[in-house]
Amino acid sequence: MKYWLIKSEPSTYSINDLKKDGRTSWNGVRNYQARNFMRDDMKKGDLVLFYHSNAEPPGVAGLCRIVKEGYLEEKSATKHDGFVHKALRTDSPTPCGEPAWVMVDVEFVEKFKRFVTLDELKADKKLQGMLVIKRGIRLSVQPVDNAHFDEAVRLGRGEADR
Repeated sequence: MKYWLIKSEPSTYSINDLKKDGRTSWNGVRNYQARNFMRDDMKKGDLVLFYHSNAEPPGVAGLCRIVKEGYLEEKSATKHDGFVHKALRTDSPTPCGEPAWVMVDVEFVEKFKRFVTLDELKADKKLQGMLVIKRGIRLSVQPVDNAHFDEAVRLGRGEADR
């Protein structure tokens, strides 16, 4: 099993929205590296930290799980976000030679007892090196190593330091 972090602006789609919906398609990702993670590396059963970005404050709000592995995002077969994609399969090249955009499906697992702010993540020595706290890393889909995942979950559940 791998661990991930996905970002969403809470005004667009929040952990509460996912809790209400139960499951959703994670689409609209327009970064090639993030797309490649979704297409190639995210697997059914992987656990994901749900991060509220562009919020005051930003931070980790809960957990979700991958329930459907990467598949073609239907919007990417048409003109979208200034790109024209004519691919019918995720491995078909677009006019620019890149595969089409993909999405995964996620299901709600839990909303954390306490919201873990970005400042808290940065201050925790056990989380040093976590991508989301690194300067200049803005990926909306990113891998999280096991120790960082466990620490973020511990903080979110309000568990005492082990």
